[in-house]
Amino acid sequence: MKKEQELKDIVKEKYTKIAEQGKLENAASCCGATTPSNKVYNIMMDDYSETSGYVEDADLGLGCGLPTAFAKIKKGDTVIDLGSGAGNDCFVARHETGAEGKVIGIDFTPVMINKARLNAEKLGYNNVEFREGDIDNMPVNENVADVIVSNCVLNLVPNKQKVISEIFRVLKPGGHFSISDIVLIGELPEALKQDAEMYAGCVAGAIQKQDYLQFINETGFKNISIQKEKPISIPDDILSKYLSEEEINTFNQGGTGIYSITVYAEKPGKTTNKPKLKLSEIQNNTCNPNTGCC
Repeated sequence: MKKEQELKDIVKEKYTKIAEQGKLENAASCCGATTPSNKVYNIMMDDYSETSGYVEDADLGLGCGLPTAFAKIKKGDTVIDLGSGAGNDCFVARHETGAEGKVIGIDFTPVMINKARLNAEKLGYNNVEFREGDIDNMPVNENVADVIVSNCVLNLVPNKQKVISEIFRVLKPGGHFSISDIVLIGELPEALKQDAEMYAGCVAGAIQKQDYLQFINETGFKNISIQKEKPISIPDDILSKYLSEEEINTFNQGGTGIYSITVYAEKPGKTTNKPKLKLSEIQNNTCNPNTGCC
């Protein structure tokens, strides 16, 4: 397994290129561009174009869900977006908070931060700011945010448990998060795990769904639920870069699942003594995305 800093450097390099290219050249989506060498990145995206607050110039397609649609953001809220890119989710969140709220985007890629700040300036949003930093060591004081959102970013961070602890620290008591991410059921072939491009493409950096939910539960969050879940299929022409034909057939028939999930959870208020859930209770608390619950 590559060291944490090496993996971070891989992601930063690829996201810098994406920011410099822009969506028109990229046709970018989850975690990267759709050039022939990194076509893997366009298999997870959700369409933002009909979402209130959507800003096309800020949409590099770097997502696997629509967490802001489930985040229950209210007027006047302080919202933090983890891995804010060119600012798309921040501007959607700002539509919900209104001018009386505040939105903070955090990203560790300087080119992305500059791009987001230019977009905010063009929009005249003086209550949206972008801070350069790692989401596993956020440049934010504790108990600041009412809501935290993130779209296909935690899977890129080697120490996901540390990020979840940081989310807990930064949320106000009674605050909540809605995060879209990539998780696994079963094991990926080793060739996919070790490839840098697949890591930056959100797939090889994903962890088991059970472990992901358990990290959230053990950190102390309550009312954990899956707001939306969809399977991700990697086309054979992408898998052929990493696996033989026989290995592709084994992978496709082996029951391994790659999923985009949007997870909701709340930081307890100051007076709550509610015990942690069992893992089975978390999974049974799944919402039906067709009902618009959560």
